[in-house]
Amino acid sequence: MKYEWRKKEKDLYIPKQQPEIVTVPKQHFFMIQGQGNPNDEEFSNRIHVLYSLAYAVRMMPKQGHTPEGYFEYTVYPLEGIWDLTEKGRQLDTLNKDELLYTIMIKQPAFVTEEVVERAIEHVRKKKDHPLLDEVIFDSIEEGLSVQMLHVGPYDDEPKTFQEMDKFVASNQLERVSLTHKEIYLSDFRRVEASKLKTVLRYKVKPKA
Repeated sequence: MKYEWRKKEKDLYIPKQQPEIVTVPKQHFFMIQGQGNPNDEEFSNRIHVLYSLAYAVRMMPKQGHTPEGYFEYTVYPLEGIWDLTEKGRQLDTLNKDELLYTIMIKQPAFVTEEVVERAIEHVRKKKDHPLLDEVIFDSIEEGLSVQMLHVGPYDDEPKTFQEMDKFVASNQLERVSLTHKEIYLSDFRRVEASKLKTVLRYKVKPKA
């Protein structure tokens, strides 16, 4: 039976439309960094190379190689960690050109460095993507966090963050940094803005 992250990992990927506390374990990702407006072509190119690698892993058995421990699964959604440049933090309003990001796609537990190298080799032979050498495979452990499902346009996210901030304050917690995680449950190319579903999450710690 195919492993479905929507069913097996609901606590991490399918939160409610209200703030909640979650402890996020160490996870492994294909990741690539960038700066600038996510509406620009450069951002789309980075998404493309990540999905090329993610599907190269997913389809390996059909390419004649089955990694040890492999199981059928649905490719994980795109995720991103967002921050601002020093210049961007000094502005009163958001300038998307000053955004810093690391976008990523989670990989199943069976994915090793050997599997990663094979995936990179496959993508390079099929169509050598110019950003391929910028992709890294690494782990992130977010730990204690607060998250909430945001429904609607990305530009309306500040309203959801306000709810999260109130929840954090009322639970004797405090935000660790200005960076935050977004998990994109909807394809913005096919879903109208008012129906987009995005998981918003940031790290917290007990208030001192």
